[in-house]
Amino acid sequence: MELDIDIRKTLRSGKRSFHLDVRLHSTSQRIVIYGPSGSGKSLTLKAVAGLMRPDSGHIRLGGTTLFDGRAGINLPPQARKVAYLFQDYALFPHLTVRQNIGFGLADGWINPSVNQRHEAVDYWLGTFHLDHLAHQFPDELSGGQRQRTALARALVARPQALLLDEPFAALDPALRVRMRAELDELQRRLEVPMVLITHDEDDVTALGDHVHCLHDGQVADAKTAGLVELPHEVAAGA
Repeated sequence: MELDIDIRKTLRSGKRSFHLDVRLHSTSQRIVIYGPSGSGKSLTLKAVAGLMRPDSGHIRLGGTTLFDGRAGINLPPQARKVAYLFQDYALFPHLTVRQNIGFGLADGWINPSVNQRHEAVDYWLGTFHLDHLAHQFPDELSGGQRQRTALARALVARPQALLLDEPFAALDPALRVRMRAELDELQRRLEVPMVLITHDEDDVTALGDHVHCLHDGQVADAKTAGLVELPHEVAAGA
């Protein structure tokens, strides 16, 4: 997967302003964007997903232009063929595990039927070992089960890339270790390109084949971004 980001965005709140100016390029299947809270990681990921429009620049993914300010291109989120996994997983509390996963295949905002069967949903229920939980609701699941449900919903539409927003932040330390290992194995098995943002060095160590560091809205060197344990590949100038 080739990811090419060159964007600018200014956000203002009263007298305060934040300037995002990110330029990064990678052909890795496992990209990690690392930085402290407030460094611009989430804004960058949302720009790729189409949830935030940059003021200028471009975003290209896998040879497709998702955004180009000069050319007037700004594909809507549903046309970008990326899956965005929110930090809190954003599962629908009134839908079962099966329905939540099936929602990734639904047109518009129509809730899948409780008893609706779909080959792709069955596949991901099995892949994530959620078969026995198919009729459970999110508040009946553990943190790891909720994350697996959210991942299954993200992947059921077969996106060209998986975007992960601090995916382990809501988990306790022991579960983080297990879920990192599960995501590592899953990504290698399915070969789904992923872009993960994090402020946790353990995420970088476990999943960062190619790491870009952000600080105050810009690509920075690892030391400036606070990364102590350097992975084997930190992007040039990052």
